[in-house]
Amino acid sequence: MATVTKKDLIDRIASETGHRRSDVKDVVQAFLDSVINELAEGNRLEFRDFGVFETRERAARVAQNPRTLERVPVPARNTVKFKVGRLMKMAVETTEGVVEDGVQARETTAIEA
Repeated sequence: MATVTKKDLIDRIASETGHRRSDVKDVVQAFLDSVINELAEGNRLEFRDFGVFETRERAARVAQNPRTLERVPVPARNTVKFKVGRLMKMAVETTEGVVEDGVQARETTAIEA
């Protein structure tokens, strides 16, 4: 499994769209900052066919240190939950799940048929 960094993604988008890399970088960063700000405010973000980001409160609990077996209280905290959307789920479940312009650009595998 390869790791794609933000820089790799920006370079790919810039070459595919013909926009300057610096412009794409600004847009991507503004998008990510907006997602972070909305989640910090407790808002739910829904991107059709991609997925849904929402915050959830994890309850306080008592954990155990595996080395010392000492009981340790863990306070309640907020975390981000992501629910996969339809197109992403279909793309990830297949070996060739490339999605272009919101339309799957692949044929179904024998398992799906």
